[in-house]
Amino acid sequence: MTTLSGPSGPDLSSLKIDDRSRRAGKAGKRLGLFAAALGGLVVLGGLLLAFRTHRPVVEVAAAQPANDARAQALLNASGYVTPRRRASVAAKVTGRLQRVYAEEGLHVKAGQVLAELDCSQPKAALASATTDRDATAAALADLEVQLGNADRELKRAEDLRAAGVNSIQALDTARTTDDSLRSKIALTKEQTRAAAAKISVAQQDVENCTVRSPYDGIVVSKDAQPGEIVSPVSAGGGFTRTGIATLVDMKSIEVEVDVNEAYIARVKPGQKAISTLDAYPDWQIPSTVRTVIPTADRQKATVKVRVSFDQLDPRILPDMGVKVAFLDDAPVVKSKGSEAKALIPQAAVREDAGQKIVFLVNQRKLERRAVNLGANRGNDVEVMAGISPGDMLVVRGGADLRDGQAVEVKQ
Repeated sequence: MTTLSGPSGPDLSSLKIDDRSRRAGKAGKRLGLFAAALGGLVVLGGLLLAFRTHRPVVEVAAAQPANDARAQALLNASGYVTPRRRASVAAKVTGRLQRVYAEEGLHVKAGQVLAELDCSQPKAALASATTDRDATAAALADLEVQLGNADRELKRAEDLRAAGVNSIQALDTARTTDDSLRSKIALTKEQTRAAAAKISVAQQDVENCTVRSPYDGIVVSKDAQPGEIVSPVSAGGGFTRTGIATLVDMKSIEVEVDVNEAYIARVKPGQKAISTLDAYPDWQIPSTVRTVIPTADRQKATVKVRVSFDQLDPRILPDMGVKVAFLDDAPVVKSKGSEAKALIPQAAVREDAGQKIVFLVNQRKLERRAVNLGANRGNDVEVMAGISPGDMLVVRGGADLRDGQAVEVKQ
């Protein structure tokens, strides 16, 4: 009896792992773990290096002289230098700009020529008006000759009528002719005056082609070039210039600052002040409050105050940034025995192991200084020793600052 069997299955006993492959796999795993650990160390080292080279951002303030009048200020405000008289000089008529004499920085006098327009058309109109006047004047001369003859004819007609030789009709004709010529002469004289008026208008148009300075000042901006069309009104879709040059009266420059309306009661006209230009921080300019503008800005809750310089200087230029310290009328009172060297913000003072210190910023590096403090003056404090006026001190920054640390100064 024959027994049939199905297909035989795979022989699993033949499957096995070579010992060499097993050893190589373990070595690869160990190598991968080593590479991962090495990468982690590199990343950790980079983070530590970045942390050590990180420069904290600090805010600084300058130490002020102890006798600085600004230390006794009732109020401080910032603003800009602005002129009371500033004009964008333009032409009275529309025309093509032919010559421009105005250049930035040019000192000009009142009436000085700044630019000239193409004047060919106004000059032609002037010539036409002059010709009309001359023609009318010539016609007037002819009428006056005719009137002389009409006067003689009228005299003869009157004599003949008195002698009974001439008729009344002939006398009336002579008188009508004489009166008509007199009326024509009167009309021609009026026409002559009208022609003369047209000449004046044409002459004014010619003069309007020359743009002159309205007052003494300095040209601060040249706004048009020769060949451009200029007009007193905006036209031409932006291709027409409305101004030729901007002129500033340097004798009228002053300071305009915005004062918070909560402190405006501390400011009054005639009050003394100290102005300090951002461009010259060590230059204190004596100033006086000229006026307080009697209106407030509801958006900013401020009131505009205008401050005049007691003495002008060529270094003061329009649109410069300026800080104004409004002074108290009361005399400066010094603390007893005060020999303060400087005034610094109280925010710059730190305490380290019971000692008052500050951090100076010198070439973007910190320098630790111990200081001997005096009396408080508002938000400032007197420094008896350790600081000199002009030193830049850290007023805001990290709490873990250290001597010699590199920092970035916040602008």
